Amino acid sequence: MIFITAKFQVKPEHAERWPEIAADFTTATRAEPGCLWFDWSRSLDDACEYVLVEAFRDGDAGGAHVRSAHFKEAQRTLPQYLAATPRIVNATVEQDDWSLLGELAVPSAP
Repeated sequence: MIFITAKFQVKPEHAERWPEIAADFTTATRAEPGCLWFDWSRSLDDACEYVLVEAFRDGDAGGAHVRSAHFKEAQRTLPQYLAATPRIVNATVEQDDWSLLGELAVPSAP
């Protein structure tokens, strides 16, 4: 899968509304057949920073995402709400879902 994490520094005046601002893009991306997940989180240290964790089935699915109409619309509309260009980590990994974090395994109930 293609695994991507991106940090978005949102202008302070738009930080509270960012989930609403990005909602159409989020909904459309989650509906893509090759999208495994597309999840936003807000930083605990910086209220203006949102972290996007996304994954696509493979390179073809990732390519379809960046060629989609909703991606092009996001390119056109979202930057006006940002204080800086988002930073990204993009990697191909040999799995298709989350793995368990064994070091913090939760014991099963008796």
